[in-house]
Amino acid sequence: MENATPQSLRKIIHIDMDAFYASVEQRDNPEYRGKPLVVGGPPTTRGVVATASYEARKFGIRSAMSSRQAAQLCPHAIFVKPRFPAYKEASQKIREIFSRYTDLIEPLSLDEAFLDVTTDKLGIGSAIEIAKQIKQAIKDELQLTASAGVSINKFVAKTASDMKKPDGLTFIGPSSIEAFMEKLPVEKFFGVGKVTAQKMKNMGLHTGDDLKKLSEDELVKHFGKAGRFYYQIVRGIDNREVEPHRETKSVAAEDTFAYDLTTLEEMEPELDRIAQIVCNRLQNYQLKGRTITLKIKYSDFKQITRNQSFTTGLNDLETISTAAKRLLAAAGTEDKKIRLLGISLSNFNEPEVKRKDMKPTDQLSLFQF
Repeated sequence: MENATPQSLRKIIHIDMDAFYASVEQRDNPEYRGKPLVVGGPPTTRGVVATASYEARKFGIRSAMSSRQAAQLCPHAIFVKPRFPAYKEASQKIREIFSRYTDLIEPLSLDEAFLDVTTDKLGIGSAIEIAKQIKQAIKDELQLTASAGVSINKFVAKTASDMKKPDGLTFIGPSSIEAFMEKLPVEKFFGVGKVTAQKMKNMGLHTGDDLKKLSEDELVKHFGKAGRFYYQIVRGIDNREVEPHRETKSVAAEDTFAYDLTTLEEMEPELDRIAQIVCNRLQNYQLKGRTITLKIKYSDFKQITRNQSFTTGLNDLETISTAAKRLLAAAGTEDKKIRLLGISLSNFNEPEVKRKDMKPTDQLSLFQF
């Protein structure tokens, strides 16, 4: 098998489109070019930013931010609703460009993918040259730009693709990986969110080199199962293969709050915002899920879930948000300290047996990763 090649011999490219939705909108609508553009719900609603043009990002606007906050940061920003069919069409054309070079393509979303070019179709041999050709083809044929990371494994390639955005190309060879990871700030590690990064910094862990000083057991003690992952990646070790036929099993979003929430009045607007992100992602993937799962993490880090199943698939904001709020109320969280809420949709296949009497599950269970 081609993708069973040892890590040291693999040639992995991570392609990440630059401000994809916004770039498609600016390409198709000349009046948006050069202006701060936000793709997402209008600021008069509880919408969130799906993506923002680089002109908008200069004002501090970021994905998953509330549209209201984005409008406050940049009052003259232009807000447009997402056009997922247009993004899907562009994504399919990008995928066709990838397939000229390899069949080992693992899409992560409409705008990014891993490619294993250890053995490429055209016999080019150089992953750097292939990445250059792909970037140029995307620019010439679709009038869009992409950034690329090239290395011997998925984690390093993905990290590299974010180094020189937009329209960048970064190669991190085998001999450079360890030094690169040691200098990398902890917040740049894929999988380390804002809260975890802050926790690391509070422990005096600011770079990969700092993380490397802790044993695997120490990392697990402080960060749970993720500690084993951090122990590996800080050493540039990632043996995951590029999986061309990986099936999306769930679509989720969650947020850890700056302070613990204790009332439904505080929690419900946050659920609206998280539900909007999940809804955007479902439409991005063109998926409808039949099971909604609410994830709750308390201030003592105990995690529980509640879920509800439906007889038909759904991806509309109103149903997802309403169901999540109902599950939250049923979980009896009032007056308890909540540090994290999350929503996921799963069960994308058609149901084998349709039931009209399905209700939220009564049992609380630990959320498994």
